[in-house]
This record gives sequence, C-alpha cells and structure tokens, in this order.
Amino acid sequence: MKLSGAQASPPRETATAAKIISRNVTKIYPTVRGPMTALTDFNLDVADGEFVSVVGPSGCGKSTYLRILAGLDTLSAGSVLIRPGADPRKPLNSVVFQEYAVFPWKTVIDNVAFGLEMRGVARAERLETAAYWLERVGLRKFAGYYPHQISGGMKQRVSIVRALANDPEVLLMDEPLGALDAQTRIVLQDELLRIWEETRKTVVYITHSLDEAILLSDRVILMTAHPGRHLATFEIDIPRPRTVETMNIARFAELRGAVWDLLGKEVARAMELQT
Repeated sequence: MKLSGAQASPPRETATAAKIISRNVTKIYPTVRGPMTALTDFNLDVADGEFVSVVGPSGCGKSTYLRILAGLDTLSAGSVLIRPGADPRKPLNSVVFQEYAVFPWKTVIDNVAFGLEMRGVARAERLETAAYWLERVGLRKFAGYYPHQISGGMKQRVSIVRALANDPEVLLMDEPLGALDAQTRIVLQDELLRIWEETRKTVVYITHSLDEAILLSDRVILMTAHPGRHLATFEIDIPRPRTVETMNIARFAELRGAVWDLLGKEVARAMELQT
C-alpha cells in the first residue's frame, strides 16, 4: 500500500495522462449565518479507465464534489476538467444517485433507453442496446414492467445500466448502493465488479462503506472533516478480478484497518465540530 497526503505530494497522474483533472476545488455556500465552506482546495486526478472511490466523514463535501464534476453545481474557486474522448457523440458523464432515479411512467426498458433517446438514437437501436444491458444484470424478463412493479434493488440496477447504456466517458456514482439491504448490496457489488472489468469505464464513486470502496477501487481517496480537503490516497494493490470473497483475505483487512486509522480520527473530529 502506498499512502500519500495530498498536500505532501503532487497528484498521481500528470495533467496529460488524466481523464479528470481537479485543481484547488472550493465551494462556498451562502447561509443565514454567513458563508459556509463545503470544499476547500481539493485536488484530484483520475486516469482514463480508473475506478476511484472517495470516502470521508458525513458532511465533508464528497457529494458536493461529485455534483461539481457532473455539472450540477458550480465552483466558487478552482477548476475541473473531464477530457473528452475521440467520439464526440458520447456524453461526457452520466450520474447514478442513491435514490432510485427512474421515471415511474416509463417501462424498465424505456427507462434504460432514455439517455439514448435524448441523444436522438433510433428507437430500434436504443431498445436493442437497452435489452443488452438488461440481460447483463438479469432484468431482461422485466423489460415491460413499470418501476412500481419491481423491487428497490431492481430499480437501482435499472439506474446503473441506464447510465452505462448511454456509454459516457465518465461514470459518476453517489452512494448508488447505500439505500439497499445488505444482501442486495453484495449482489450489486459483484455485478459492478464484473461490469467494470468488461467496460473499464472511468468511475468516481462516493461511498460511506470502506469495504465497498476497497473492494471496487484502484484507489481510495480520503477527505478531511468539514470543510473537505484531500487528506490521503490509498493504492488498492489487491489483484483483479475481484469478487465479494476478496473481502475475506488478509490484505483486505490490512487495507481496511489502514484507511480507518485515519478516517476514524476525521469522523471523531467531525462529531466534535457539531457540538
């Protein structure tokens, strides 16, 4: 494991090699009590095809950073860049949130095909693509169902493959499995591992689960308590491919302990700041 503080060393990738480049990202919100700084001088590069998870105490700005990457929130200072690929038809990013962001009036297959529809892809082609992704996650027989007719875990599979079907340059995921029961979460972790191995999408993944972050990621980025800064980087040197059984090996436990050693202190500090 290589552990490095963001302030002590430059980002892992150079600007020419990175798919995502974030420099001195700062976000300040106006409140009735005055300005509130959510993020301050946050730096992160993510390589093309890399899976990076961001962890930190509640309220440290993880989701704020993701929303800025997605273009859903604005910067107060600093810069972010997602380098476009060679195909201009591909969307720059797609986002998967914790909530089941599915359209209740559309069938499962039409939900998955929605992004392609917005891009003007012909109906036959987009339904073929949607059917392929539904097959990948075991939902093809539910293609004609409506969201109220399927479980929460199924809805989140629909959200995930809708993002993948749109073939984005970057996949941004904000606690996508956080609302699921433990068993369904494990199943979808396995599916995410399998899909990522095959697609090698660039992923930025926000999670509160250390196990999930270590299992899925090439690197885990640790943020400080509010206001969020880049505190440390953990290289996850466990060989791929991985499965949920990977969590039982000694190296996994060693990495979890190393991350928690720093994260636990930030969680305690966050709780002190709230008192």
